[in-house]
Amino acid sequence: MTPHPPNLPDEDPIRPHTYDGIQEYDKRLPNWWLYTLYITIVFWVGYWAYYEWFRVGPTGAQEVTAEMARIEAARLSAVKLDDAGLWQLSRNSEILAAGKAVYDSVCAACHLPSLRGKAESAVAIGPDLTDTTWIHGGKPTEILELIRKGVLAKGMPEWGPLLGAKKIGDVTAYILSKHKEGEPIVIAPAITP
Repeated sequence: MTPHPPNLPDEDPIRPHTYDGIQEYDKRLPNWWLYTLYITIVFWVGYWAYYEWFRVGPTGAQEVTAEMARIEAARLSAVKLDDAGLWQLSRNSEILAAGKAVYDSVCAACHLPSLRGKAESAVAIGPDLTDTTWIHGGKPTEILELIRKGVLAKGMPEWGPLLGAKKIGDVTAYILSKHKEGEPIVIAPAITP
């Protein structure tokens, strides 16, 4: 056996090197392989230009931040509107900002911007929302239902159809943020108008 067998005339040339007794033909790469390589290079240049050179697309950090915000919003929207869930919402700054905006646009006219209502001003229509005395129940779900259904006999309209569950939950969380979880609730005696 010769270390370098002779080539037949119709065969491709053999490379002069040998690894572990293996010799290779000196063939061109297949066209499909070369086209795949060229397309990958063109894609890489375009991708690099889009994200790094022109900075048109979002960076990885921006994508992560947006995805985390989406996950947090989904988590908060999945919070049950029960007592524990409403207390949890009352500790979230974004929910409180949204609740304050709803309160300022809808509730402040009767309960005043300070939430103190009649306790602050005799001309206010609504009761104080910052103390522990409640006329219609002071548990978070009772406050939520009160906002949703209203008390027409006392002049508070039904806000459920107008605001929707999300905004009512936000404003309830805002009101609860002025209280401490577990504080005693005092039910005021019924007052007839």
